[in-house]
Amino acid sequence: VQLVESGGGLVQPGGSLRLSCAASGFTFSSAAMNWHRQAPGKERELVASISRTGGSTYYADSMKGRLTISRDNAKNTVYLQMNSLKPEDAAVYYCNTIWRGLHYWGQGTQVTVSS
Repeated sequence: VQLVESGGGLVQPGGSLRLSCAASGFTFSSAAMNWHRQAPGKERELVASISRTGGSTYYADSMKGRLTISRDNAKNTVYLQMNSLKPEDAAVYYCNTIWRGLHYWGQGTQVTVSS
């Protein structure tokens, strides 16, 4: 299983970013997918999840209304659209899945929100 995130970077407060996670090594369309984030000195937290078909999503209260998680099962890719970013959203964002009872993580992509 391999998960590779991309799309992070530096954005001004109020700006937007779209993160991508390219998956391989498992049957992508059979797995729910998650995005987590971890800021320095803080625990990793779940920010969004999407079901296998994309028909069901979850968002953390801290970012609800500013996130859209989506997936393209034909491209084995999950996305996280982030809008109205705040300085407190700065973190490393990780893609995650559970496949055959094991957790798998990408290497993360850094999001910096600063003027």
